[in-house]
Amino acid sequence: MENGILLEVKDLKKYFPITKGLFKKTVGYVKAVDGISLQIRQRETLGLVGESGCGKSTLGRSILRLIEPTSGQVIMNGIDILSLNKDSMRKQREKMQIIFQDPFASLNPRMTVGDIVGEPLKVHKKGSSKERYERIVNLLNMVGLSEEVIGRYPHQFSGGQRQRIGIARALALDPELVICDEPVSALDVSVRSQVLNLMNDLKEKLGLTFLFISHDLSVVKHISDRVAVMYLGKLVEVAEKNDIYDNPLHPYTQALMSAIPIPDPDACKERIILQGDVPSPVNPPKGCHFNPRCLYTTDICRSVQPELIYYGNGHYVACHKINEIKKGK
Repeated sequence: MENGILLEVKDLKKYFPITKGLFKKTVGYVKAVDGISLQIRQRETLGLVGESGCGKSTLGRSILRLIEPTSGQVIMNGIDILSLNKDSMRKQREKMQIIFQDPFASLNPRMTVGDIVGEPLKVHKKGSSKERYERIVNLLNMVGLSEEVIGRYPHQFSGGQRQRIGIARALALDPELVICDEPVSALDVSVRSQVLNLMNDLKEKLGLTFLFISHDLSVVKHISDRVAVMYLGKLVEVAEKNDIYDNPLHPYTQALMSAIPIPDPDACKERIILQGDVPSPVNPPKGCHFNPRCLYTTDICRSVQPELIYYGNGHYVACHKINEIKKGK
């Protein structure tokens, strides 16, 4: 695509129907992803953050069509993948892979490491048996594992090693885009940095593009180039990493950043405490979805949904408060 954009998502929605009664009549929808538009540049890591239940993982899986979106467009290399038929989508999947959150649940316990890593090659009919074996060994070495582990099973490995196997499997077909769905949240703290550094090294070596989904803001800061903040199915802020951590503009982003622990025990930091719980995606608030918990809510916030507006230096914000400040300048 033009301007170094690898993936463009336009007004993507994923609504899950709520059914009731004997005849499964639809009585409502869970609006998990509600009109998301974003771009991911080639060879960058876009961090996607937000509270649990805000729709981050659903967005990632909708982009890959692991779950079918309700509407919208997902354009990769100029191709709208939501318009592809089954055979065309199968071919497109070589370029789009995912690393799952739980490395134990995502690996078949009845398959050996060699079978797990080599399965994508076999399914997509890549190379001869000998070539596939050589590729498997190369992938395992790439993620820090030896050829000796090929015949072992997932239960014989630690959590960090299992996630390395999952990464090797995701890289088997030389993808361009890898969606990382909280890939280190299930790991011990002691091995998280090792896996993150491995992913950074692989990104540089292989020219990968990552969509890195996480609720851990410290992890996102370590690995991301840009950060997108999601709340109740919508994006509220997108900016370069340093800009969004040093100068968050949306009240929700400000509250998230204030919750990041500081390693200095003598340092003082004012914490922004949000009131109430996240509203239900079944019946989100009118206007800005964040308005029931926001300190700056006005009448327009309760009635009009703010648009994601560009404020320069790659910074986008969806907030009436910021809009009014901008107009007053």
